[in-house]
Amino acid sequence: MSYSKRLALLVGMDSFIVLFSVYVGYYFLNPYFGIFTSKMLLVSSITLLITHHIFSFIYRLYHKVWSYASTGEVIAIIKVVSLSVVSAAIVQSIFMGNIYVRVLFLTWLLHICLIGGSRFSWRLSKDRLIKSNIVKENTLIVGAGAAGTMLVRHLLKNQDHELQPVAFVDDDLNKQKLDIYGTPVVGLTADIPAIVEKYKIKHIILAIPSLDKHKMQIIYQECSKTNASTKIVPMLEDIITGKVSVQQFREVQVEDLLGRDPVELDVQSISEKLTGKTVLVTGAGGSIGSEICRQVFKFKPKHLLLLGHGENSIYTIDMELRNTIDKDIEIIPIIADVQDKERIQQVMDDYQPDVVYHAAAHKHVPLMEYNPKEAVKNNVIGTKNVAEAADLAGVNTFVLVSTDKAVNPTNVMGSTKRIAEIIIQELDKTSSTRFVAVRFGNVLGSRGSVIPLFKKQIKAGGPLTVTHPDMTRYFMTIPEASRLVLQAGALAHGGEIFVLDMGEPVKIVDLAKNLIRLSGYAEEEIGIRFAGIRPGEKMYEELLGHDEVHENAIFPKIFVGKSIDVDYSRVTFLLENFAYYNNEHIRDYVLDLANKRQLQVIDGTS
Repeated sequence: MSYSKRLALLVGMDSFIVLFSVYVGYYFLNPYFGIFTSKMLLVSSITLLITHHIFSFIYRLYHKVWSYASTGEVIAIIKVVSLSVVSAAIVQSIFMGNIYVRVLFLTWLLHICLIGGSRFSWRLSKDRLIKSNIVKENTLIVGAGAAGTMLVRHLLKNQDHELQPVAFVDDDLNKQKLDIYGTPVVGLTADIPAIVEKYKIKHIILAIPSLDKHKMQIIYQECSKTNASTKIVPMLEDIITGKVSVQQFREVQVEDLLGRDPVELDVQSISEKLTGKTVLVTGAGGSIGSEICRQVFKFKPKHLLLLGHGENSIYTIDMELRNTIDKDIEIIPIIADVQDKERIQQVMDDYQPDVVYHAAAHKHVPLMEYNPKEAVKNNVIGTKNVAEAADLAGVNTFVLVSTDKAVNPTNVMGSTKRIAEIIIQELDKTSSTRFVAVRFGNVLGSRGSVIPLFKKQIKAGGPLTVTHPDMTRYFMTIPEASRLVLQAGALAHGGEIFVLDMGEPVKIVDLAKNLIRLSGYAEEEIGIRFAGIRPGEKMYEELLGHDEVHENAIFPKIFVGKSIDVDYSRVTFLLENFAYYNNEHIRDYVLDLANKRQLQVIDGTS
């Protein structure tokens, strides 16, 4: 229906209701009280009719979408009717010297009921009378709070959606046996398997977006005991701010089941370091490096230098950022190898970056066991080249992306990253640049990590290959790892090694089982095969050595360690004689060098 036709219909309907209300009041009350003259009836009718339409336009009563009417619309109706009746009372007082309260009260009451009834019948016709041909599937909502209520209301209104909410579960005992939009709260989260069976539930939606990860794990374990699909709603603040709508729920992901809440950023301190500055990211085409670039953009640097050896990966992140970011931020893609000292120095001299995030590295443990010289060239010599160039160019802050494998390393990759830490900490002693390192565990979804491998194996029908049933790792998401890098740069005083409190380590086999369930399969369908520990791998990883984590974090969930003195001449010897040693000698030397000294934790950033 066009706006003009809709307006004419509403004005005509309201005019009839106004006149009907006045004459009904006259009909019922005048025979008993004899209070209304024909003149008074005419004056009151005209006054009510005119003022009703005036106030209706003022309060936009004719512009509202009545198929979605709720409390706000009721209040608008009450205001319009009340003000029009008050206007009629004023006119009566002026022209008749008296106010006919009984008639006006009955008129007001009828007016409210009829206007409100006409509008809400409009909503009723949409909610109840217009039926969809889509077959509805019973849906259980976990969480009867704000997000769950918004979701149920949306699903009931949207007749084109296949989801039909039939029940809530919530651990709040005060909500048990209550109805929300006609949907009952029928039990606790521990009752999910029984409720799914009783109500023949096809879908479960987790509508507690602010739930901590540990409780999320527990609830998901209950959901996984059923054959219903499990989804999760977006964050409530994203719904409220309009970033996403309430119906844009997604599949539960492995990241939701880490059992640990993500680190929150100190936005102010990071903004002071990055806004309006020139920022260089090495390894910008990699999983971590590209995410660091995305995170940095939120703080509006003046220039962002994307440095990498791989042409295709740098092209990809360059194009992505150009299509999505503020046009005032200048993106500069740079093809360069960190092993090329002269080229790296030229980049530093040309662009004079304020902050450098060094993410370029070889990271695959088994591959580096077979290629230790390449690991040294990229992870040690490459880091030294970038760090020394940053020193000479007067960079303010240099952040090395390190790994938990640098603690008591049993492999070449971890050893070379530990030596890279030693190099930047040695430079920090004499440089005006603040050199720091950031350690975190395995990054979910990064290239070469276990999750993409598992997904590929599931797609192929299995089995999933796990090295050992007792092998554990610390895990974090790519955005979380990148935020930690940014936060470390903001906290840097110089010489620190920052470590994320990553909660409890996760068994790889449990991760595999969760991913199988999240992919919609039973463990028996895909299977898990134990392949044995690979060269250089440890049964478990450490973030710092024994007794090294101080009980007080310097920032929520972030700890800091600092190396004791290391005989740096051994690093110098390695670099000076690197070309004369074969792979086996290099492997033995870097393992010995990296394990010579341990980290000790200090309280504060010193």
